[in-house]
This record gives sequence, C-alpha cells and structure tokens, in this order.
Amino acid sequence: MRKLFIIVLISFVFKAEAQWTQGQNDTLWVPYIIYEGDTMTFKVMDMVSVYGKMTDEQREYLKKWTRLRNAVYVTYPYAKKASHIINDVIMHLDKIPDPQQRKKYLSTREKELKKEFTEPLTALSVYQGKILMKLINRETRNTCYDLIKEYRGGFTARFWQTVAWVFGSSLKQDYDPKGSDAEMESIVLEVARMYGHA
Repeated sequence: MRKLFIIVLISFVFKAEAQWTQGQNDTLWVPYIIYEGDTMTFKVMDMVSVYGKMTDEQREYLKKWTRLRNAVYVTYPYAKKASHIINDVIMHLDKIPDPQQRKKYLSTREKELKKEFTEPLTALSVYQGKILMKLINRETRNTCYDLIKEYRGGFTARFWQTVAWVFGSSLKQDYDPKGSDAEMESIVLEVARMYGHA
C-alpha cells in the first residue's frame, strides 16, 4: 500500500511538472518596470500612515512657524495696500514741482492714511509690526526708515527708528527672500495665491 502511494505521488509530481513546462498556462502576466537596466515585477502597495511623537524641537518649530504664518496672514493686506499708496504718492509727487504744493499734498494724504489705518494698525502686536515692516520692504523695495526719511524728513525717521529700537525692532529691516526670510517668503506666496496676487 505504501509503495502504491509513493508511485501515485511521483506520477502526480511528474504530471504536474509536465503541465507546467509544456501547458498553455505556463506564462504568468505581471506588471513590470525597468529600473537601471534591470526588468523586475512591481506592485503598488496601499498607503500607510506612520505617526510618531513630536520632539520638543519640532513642537517649538511648529509654534514659531504658526506664529509667523498668522502674522503674515494678518499683515499682508496692509503691505499690499501700502505699496499701492506709496506708488500712487510717488506718481503724484513727480507731477508737483513746487515744494510747498508737495508738502501740502503729503499732508493731505497723511491725514487720509491716519484716518483709514490708525485703528487697525495700533491693534497689531509688536511681532506683527515687525512682519509688516518686512513685507512693506518686500513690496516697495524700500525700508520703512527710507520711506519716512524721504517723505517726512531725517529727524522724524530717526525718532521712529528710536521708538522701534525700544520695542526690539528696526525700521531699517531688509527683506531677504532667499536667505533669512525664505520661510516667510513661502508663506507670502501662499497668501498671495489666496488673494489672487501670484
């Protein structure tokens, strides 16, 4: 009985092998890729999400990034409006050769601006004010110090520079989109797309 079982088993294996090597179903179609000259099968696996605990450094970075992002969202509209106003003032001043008329025009515009912006800008935090100055520099290519000096005089510019210094800031802040302000620039571009300015 045992011999018969072994013979049946051997004949079954040979028959199966013969079918595999000679049958019509001996080819399996599988997806493949060619990677660095080597052909290999592949399969797209299901997405897997891996979560880990944030380190203290990551938590601190996220906190700073969120603060920066919020400040840019709040101050970006003011910076854009400032650039439009400054360009408009420059365009009008180019047409006014008389120094007294220029002074009168600047005084009128200053009153309008104070009426429109005093309340919302005084509601900004010191940090948001720093971000606003950087964004004004980005939009106008001039520091706030240069703008004040140009339109209000050197004494006024120095006075406000001293006030900014007391609050740990500077009116002479430059904007470096490829250097120290690269992270802010990426947020600004995101906000600009939202407003349709990009």
